Amino acid sequence: MSFEIKAVTLHYLADVNCYLVKTSGGYILIDTGFLTERTRLEQWLEREGCMPGNLKLIVLTHGDFDHAGNAAYLRKKFGTKLAMHYEDSGMVKRGDMFWNRKKGNILIRMMVPILFRFDKSKRFKPDLYLEDGYDLSGYGFDAKVLHTPGHSKGSIGTLTGNGDLFCGDLLMNDRQVSHPIVDNSTDYNASIEKIKGLEIKTIYPGHEKPFPMDLIMKNNTSRIENQIDSYTEF
Repeated sequence: MSFEIKAVTLHYLADVNCYLVKTSGGYILIDTGFLTERTRLEQWLEREGCMPGNLKLIVLTHGDFDHAGNAAYLRKKFGTKLAMHYEDSGMVKRGDMFWNRKKGNILIRMMVPILFRFDKSKRFKPDLYLEDGYDLSGYGFDAKVLHTPGHSKGSIGTLTGNGDLFCGDLLMNDRQVSHPIVDNSTDYNASIEKIKGLEIKTIYPGHEKPFPMDLIMKNNTSRIENQIDSYTEF
């Protein structure tokens, strides 16, 4: 199953990446960006040839609103399905990014609703729950789902047969900002160990530019260990 990867970076409070995978049978969209960047996202999808009827699936790497902000709207417009891990579904159903997280900083909890405006019209129930090992070949995409909790309980990655990993907020490009935000450090460390044992060539992160896996695996994995040591907790 051949495919082509395209990316767009949407800007609001931070840069967020959305990835469009073109397969022989249509398109797969990974993450949907900020609500405020909807027009730019729609224009980009149209330029890439993604139209109602050929967008087969939207995969959300996790439930944070900078990744799920346009999901409900795009599902309705394109007549497609929304897929994510069950553990994060309460975030998008209830409009609460801290639904399955620690209580966190009170200031952050107060600011999130103001900054992201994920009101009832933006909330949704996913059509498909993705568990570890879920095979996406039924959608024409040679890839499997990896459950990678840590940033959130329901964080997932999508690993293609070519060794491309769409990792959401699990890893950052450490040539730039290298401080992942973590909810559960034990889960996060386990997820890092999990991907270290896989055949991965390129990391497609939720923020910052894609980078080769060996960038953080060389020098006896010192770079990937730096990702573990430098995370920021909610």
